[in-house]
Amino acid sequence: MYAEIARRFLGVVLLGSLIGASFLPPVRDYASMPESVMAFAGQERQAGEVPAGASLHSSDETVFTVGNAADGKILIDPVNEGDSVATLEAAGFPLKKMHVSVSKDIKVVPGGQSIGVKLNTLGVLVVGHHLVETSNGKKSPAELAGIQVGDIITKINGEPIEKMADVTPFVKSYSENKTPLNVTVIRNKKTHQKKLVPLEDKHDKSFRIGLYIRDSAAGVGTLTFFEPKSFKYGALGHVISDMDTKKPIIVNNGEILRSTVTSIEKGSNGHPGEKLARFSNDQHTLGSITRNSPFGIFGKLNERMDNGGWDKPLPVAFSDQVKEGPAKILTVVNGSKVQEFDVKIISSVPQKFPATKGMVIKITDPKLLKLTGGIVQGMSGSPIIQDGRLIGAVTHVFVNDSTSGYGVHIEWMLDEAGIDIYNDKKQAS
Repeated sequence: MYAEIARRFLGVVLLGSLIGASFLPPVRDYASMPESVMAFAGQERQAGEVPAGASLHSSDETVFTVGNAADGKILIDPVNEGDSVATLEAAGFPLKKMHVSVSKDIKVVPGGQSIGVKLNTLGVLVVGHHLVETSNGKKSPAELAGIQVGDIITKINGEPIEKMADVTPFVKSYSENKTPLNVTVIRNKKTHQKKLVPLEDKHDKSFRIGLYIRDSAAGVGTLTFFEPKSFKYGALGHVISDMDTKKPIIVNNGEILRSTVTSIEKGSNGHPGEKLARFSNDQHTLGSITRNSPFGIFGKLNERMDNGGWDKPLPVAFSDQVKEGPAKILTVVNGSKVQEFDVKIISSVPQKFPATKGMVIKITDPKLLKLTGGIVQGMSGSPIIQDGRLIGAVTHVFVNDSTSGYGVHIEWMLDEAGIDIYNDKKQAS
């Protein structure tokens, strides 16, 4: 019995020793050293701390060198693109390895400009059903055929459908030959074939398919950045969804135009505000839209866009370089003038995989709070800048706190824009 008590006591002591050791500075510093780090050539960065009595060595100093910063942090000096390893050693014994991947130096021009957005859908989007009053009652032919709200009609009888006007001739042809329409729809990224039989309206004797459809969408937002050599850009920071179906719009093509903010509908808790804006009278196309993704809209500018004072290309930050504390956003609150406002990064999650809500931000600028009440619709895409780096974009407002909302990390927007910031695609995972 006494032997069993002694064993249990010894176990408790050992467990307590291990837990206590984990709080010792050398052990804590050892644990803080990350397993992998990404860096841009020519841009020093910090990562974890070197424990007392230990040293860190680069296996290839043509890729990067390592040292200690003044505050004891590991200082990585990226030299050239490539992949290598840093080894933590104590008394000549290796303790831990850190993979370092160095990518080419990338700088982009921050945005902040208000833009008008016009999207043309791939095919036509089904946004609702309507009933056709026949001699046998009210029915929706499309609903009977199994065509659902949110479906995208891409073909009828094998012929491509690009706009709403393309549908009418097929309905007319049915009135002549009474041959059911073979309709191709896309639903949840899968293709389906449906047989649609139009029905005759008993009042005007015309045949109808019982659908509400849409082939375009328009709105306003904010430009986030553009790459000065390729003119590739990113904006909004979130997907554009159809107002009726709430589903992401699959883009066939689109364009961005100049937009002017005419007034602000101030936000409050429980009531998100909005930038009221109009497309500029000249309807001048600034660039194309080729992609509508969870991280925003992307394409290529036709010309360089001026934002009135922040035209110098800035370096960008990986998600693990973003820190809590002060930052700035660029946005328009009146006319077309881009202004700078103070915000605070409340929290930021270092992300190894793409995710839309990487930061929580809070508007702290008294002037912006007075004008807008915080984050408002139309501010999505406003670039967030911290320590001279572009770190992300404003995306969503908290409904119950109009001063705060989410931001997306810039690395995911750059990737969606086709600007490869990784030495080895997605190697951070």
